[in-house]
Amino acid sequence: MEIVINDDENVERALRRFKRMVLKAGILADVRKHQRYEKPSERRKREREQAARNSRRRSGTRA
Repeated sequence: MEIVINDDENVERALRRFKRMVLKAGILADVRKHQRYEKPSERRKREREQAARNSRRRSGTRA
């Protein structure tokens, strides 16, 4: 990631822009995901639960 600071731009504004770019790129989520080892069974379970949440969200019901 690279941010070019313009002459008329202060550092705080550039930092906010940088944070937004990092958030949109998903870098922090990726770092958090790789902080510890996740067993394949845990990964499948997490993906199954996420798919169920997405399915409920699309159907409009809550459980």
